[in-house]
Amino acid sequence: MPIITLTTDLGNTDHYVSAVKANILRQLESVNIIDISHNIPTFNVLHAAFVIKNVYKDFPPGSIHIIGVNAESNEKTPHIAVYADEHFFIGTDNGLFSLLLDIKPDKIVHITTSMDSDNENFPINDVFVKAACHIARGGTLELIGSPAADFMNKSSKLVPLHERNSIRGSIVHIDHYGNAITNINQSIFNEVAKGRKYSIHLGNREHYSLSSIKKKYNEVPLGDALAMFISTGNLTISLNMGSASSLMGLEINDTVRIEFYD
Repeated sequence: MPIITLTTDLGNTDHYVSAVKANILRQLESVNIIDISHNIPTFNVLHAAFVIKNVYKDFPPGSIHIIGVNAESNEKTPHIAVYADEHFFIGTDNGLFSLLLDIKPDKIVHITTSMDSDNENFPINDVFVKAACHIARGGTLELIGSPAADFMNKSSKLVPLHERNSIRGSIVHIDHYGNAITNINQSIFNEVAKGRKYSIHLGNREHYSLSSIKKKYNEVPLGDALAMFISTGNLTISLNMGSASSLMGLEINDTVRIEFYD
């Protein structure tokens, strides 16, 4: 049974998501439709890339991922289908894919198939679903689009900078609990730290500094701040039973700096 996942900024209060699912079911007799998220902030490709990047590998190879965030196209942001890392991705070339993928795709095509309706403002339903169902039936990317050598739009990778005695990163995601997730991963931290002491500074908020990384929330008192590496490997700033984003005023793109001492 083919798997089609949905990640959109459509929300859950309107009929749009149900319309997409109904369209898939009309075209495929048997399919497993999985919702990744429909609560991506409107047009926020950074948020969408972070969410999909951290979950798509958990699905079986050959899964098809529809990404409907900032989905309208024009001559500079075409609709594309991508095969990479044994998965298929369908969306708009608006910079999202360069954030999502760390490897060069095996195939990229600009989708050229005709739409099923004249409604150009709902491409998730009228373009992406048609492409996904074609792939799910065993169709090739070449039949739905023209080959492309690379993405037309690339967003700069949110890679932390590091030197011998410091790492400078930023907050790239605020989750449902208000945890501030950074782009500093555990491998970079270990590479620079080499067992040394350190202090973690949050933007210009010098009164918010941490000197240790915990493994569990309850290692600090209720309401206290802590840093920890979560399952994705990202360093995260949290509050035990609280929202770091709300109570500490942390926002996406805020700087996180780690200083190491010999």
